[in-house]
Amino acid sequence: MEDAVVNEKGGHIPTVYIKAEAWPETADMLRTHPELGLHYLRNVSGVDMETHMEVVYHFISLEHKQDYCFKVKTDRENPSIPSITPIFPTADWNEREIYDLFGIDFPGHPDLRRIMMADDWVGHPLRKDYEPIDPEV
Repeated sequence: MEDAVVNEKGGHIPTVYIKAEAWPETADMLRTHPELGLHYLRNVSGVDMETHMEVVYHFISLEHKQDYCFKVKTDRENPSIPSITPIFPTADWNEREIYDLFGIDFPGHPDLRRIMMADDWVGHPLRKDYEPIDPEV
């Protein structure tokens, strides 16, 4: 764990920053820990923070009626965060979308390929430094 805060503006959701190399082990613990009961991965999104990239994971414990947010940072030049699709299969399409639109690699993903843009599309359109080859498109 790198840091932890309570997001007061976002409904007082506990938010924990996890190091990328510890993310798969942490995700597995979240799923199997009996007191947390985080069996439901609600949302995964990519964020370009200009200085670095982040992937934000929102979990909910249906049993305890509690939301949790986990953020994993990665660098801009070679963005990579281990996939949790083998642990939470619902991460599959979200990780593919983030890969496609932000260029973040997810080692361990069973089928990491573009999902929204054409296979021959150059770049990742949701990055803040993205410059389209043809501005008319």
